[in-house]
Amino acid sequence: MIVLLAAQDTKAYWYLTRGSGAVATILLSLSMVLGVMSSMGVTTRQIPRFLVQGLHRNVSLLVVVFVAIHVATTVVDGFVKIGWIDAIVPFRSGYHAWWVGLGTLSLDLLLAVVATSLLRVHISYSTWRFVHWASYASWPVAMLHGFELGSDRHAAWMLWVNVVCLVAVIGAVFARLWSARGVIDPRLPAYRRPVRQ
Repeated sequence: MIVLLAAQDTKAYWYLTRGSGAVATILLSLSMVLGVMSSMGVTTRQIPRFLVQGLHRNVSLLVVVFVAIHVATTVVDGFVKIGWIDAIVPFRSGYHAWWVGLGTLSLDLLLAVVATSLLRVHISYSTWRFVHWASYASWPVAMLHGFELGSDRHAAWMLWVNVVCLVAVIGAVFARLWSARGVIDPRLPAYRRPVRQ
């Protein structure tokens, strides 16, 4: 909220919206990669599993912070008519309802993960795990939102950001699927895994 108070004109809001959206994209992608690595139990001598899990949690919290800035500056800016309810209820906005709705849906999935993680000691593990797995949908939905509505979506630097994020997350998911087939034993540290011939 301090950021909102510091921004006195709509141009500042616009830059904050753009910047926070780009940073949220990068952090959400990093959170996905770290989450996949954590679920695989990937370890090395230098990177123990608890470090990957801790990074995943902290990066995920940073995602929420930057998404909150992105949403708040979009609503407060007033350049387009997106209200606070539009930011929570998907596909309600009068401005590009479908694409704004995808961003809202991604936000709702993130909030569900945060809420269940905070309540983890009070809910069953299976409920927490189900909601957490549902968060995998948040990333592609957020990417689609940014591909269509991002002000910088055609800029070379943003195209590179999107390509790197796509390659990183898709690569991590394929590695996860590969390890699930038993090709890689995730319990073995990377330096002790056999090399396939």
